[in-house]
Amino acid sequence: MEFTKKEGFVYYPSGSARKVERLCIAAHHDDIELMAYHGVSECFGKEGSFAGVVVTDGAGSPRSGLYADYTDEMMKRVRVLEQKKAAFVGEYGAQYFLSFSSKEVKTNATGVVENIAAVIRETKPRVIYTHNFADKHDTHCAVALRVIEAIRTLDKSERPELLLGCEVWRDLDWVRDEKKVVLDVSGHPNLSRALTSVFDSQICGGKRYDLAADGRRLANATYFASHATDEAEMLNYAIDMTPMILDDSLTPERFICSYIDDFKAEVTDRLARLK
Repeated sequence: MEFTKKEGFVYYPSGSARKVERLCIAAHHDDIELMAYHGVSECFGKEGSFAGVVVTDGAGSPRSGLYADYTDEMMKRVRVLEQKKAAFVGEYGAQYFLSFSSKEVKTNATGVVENIAAVIRETKPRVIYTHNFADKHDTHCAVALRVIEAIRTLDKSERPELLLGCEVWRDLDWVRDEKKVVLDVSGHPNLSRALTSVFDSQICGGKRYDLAADGRRLANATYFASHATDEAEMLNYAIDMTPMILDDSLTPERFICSYIDDFKAEVTDRLARLK
């Protein structure tokens, strides 16, 4: 594919392209490992590989300690190197770097949707992981919107079978249990920790994503069912956003508000029963 940004490129950890089964399209370097570890672990050591896409360039990353005096250009290089390390450790089939600024993604600049569509067309994944519309990070929500727009430019035959909206900056514990997509991420705990730990610039920058990722997954598994023993050691949650690419007239607001309305109904119904 041709990248809009001159800094854009694709990295093949194994040295050549491999068949992609699952694809994650994420806003930032390390979002993939936080929200789509399920895809990584499902493909690890198997023929159908996992691939990642980082849409932004990493320029706005927080920094302290060793990285306190790094410029945006220096941070971009560090973030790319860290993401390449994660792709190698996780045995990704491919890692795409689109290298748009956050502002370009949020304003839907020329090339953002087109590049995302090109990656999907090139990799032909069965499953795509991305951000969900209830995330509280603007760039994450913008990427989710761009992903929907990109998929809707494709023929029906080119679209994935399943599109999952995952949790990063706001978990999905509030979604009604029957509407949660429950992702068991108990497998290969050593791999999970290795992936989140390679992002040294974030950890030294004061964001312990490595600990937080494990903490959220452990909490999800423990608090999922109040009257049953745990069936998994670690869980991530997602919502099924496939309806957004089956019905091109469905708006993001209408889609996510149906989940919010269900949550409101569950809370008010419980209180009414217990008065």
